[in-house]
Amino acid sequence: MIEVITSVAEARAVFKEIRSNGTSVGLVPTMGALHAGHTSLIERARADNDRVAVSIFVNPTQYDDPADLESYPRTLETDLEKAEAVGAEIVLAPAYDDLYPDGYRFKVSESPLSRRLEGAHRKGHFDGVLTVVLKLLNVVRPHRAYFGEKDWQQLQLVRDMVEALFIDTEIVPCPTVREPDGLAMSSRNALLPEEHRRLAPRLHSVLTAGGSVEGMTAMLEAAGFEVDYVERWGKRLLGAVRIGKVRLIDNVEI
Repeated sequence: MIEVITSVAEARAVFKEIRSNGTSVGLVPTMGALHAGHTSLIERARADNDRVAVSIFVNPTQYDDPADLESYPRTLETDLEKAEAVGAEIVLAPAYDDLYPDGYRFKVSESPLSRRLEGAHRKGHFDGVLTVVLKLLNVVRPHRAYFGEKDWQQLQLVRDMVEALFIDTEIVPCPTVREPDGLAMSSRNALLPEEHRRLAPRLHSVLTAGGSVEGMTAMLEAAGFEVDYVERWGKRLLGAVRIGKVRLIDNVEI
C-alpha cells in the first residue's frame, strides 16, 4: 500500500534512510488532480529509479488570483489510487505551515526569464514555483525529478535553478500528453464547461498550423479566445489563452 507522509520532518528521515543504502529516488512534483500527463511522469520515474515519490501540494505562493487557487481541483483519495497504480510508493502531502514554516519570508527570485511570458501575466508566479520546487528537492533530495514539457518555461527555470544553486538532482523533461483532439492534458481542463471544452483544442491546432505570430493571434481571437501571448522562443512556439474563467497554455516544437 502506498505510504502517505504529511510531515516534512518525517519525510526527511524516511528519504535519508532510503538513500543511505544507495537506493535511487525519483520525485514527481505535482499539485494533485492527477491525470494521464502526471501518470506518464510517474511511469518514467518508475523506469529510471528504485523508488518513486510523488508530492501533492497545492502551492498558494504561485497564485496571484485567490479565486484561481480556490477553484483548483483537490482529489487526494483518487490521486493516491492513480499514483499507486502506476508505481509510486510514497506520497508527500504536507500542510502549508509545515512546508513554509517561515511564512514565505524567504523565496527564490529569478530575472529576467521569469518576468516574460507566464511571468508577465501572473505576477510572482515563478517566485512561488521555484521556491516550492527548491523546498521539495531539499526535503526529498531525489536523484532525479520529473517535469512535463507542457510547462516549458517552468521546466527551463527549474533546470537553470538546479544548475545555478548546485543542486545534485537531475531534472528529467517528459513529453506533453494530449487528449485525442490535441488538447494538452491539464488539471484545469476539468473546469471547462462543455462549450469551452469543444473549443479548447483550437489552441494546439493554431500553434501547429504555423504562420506569423500576428496571424496566429488573430486566429485565436477570432475563435473566441482572449490571447495573453503567442511567442517564439528558440525552437519552441508558446501560447497562452483564456476562455471563460480558465487559462490554457501550450507549446510546440518549431
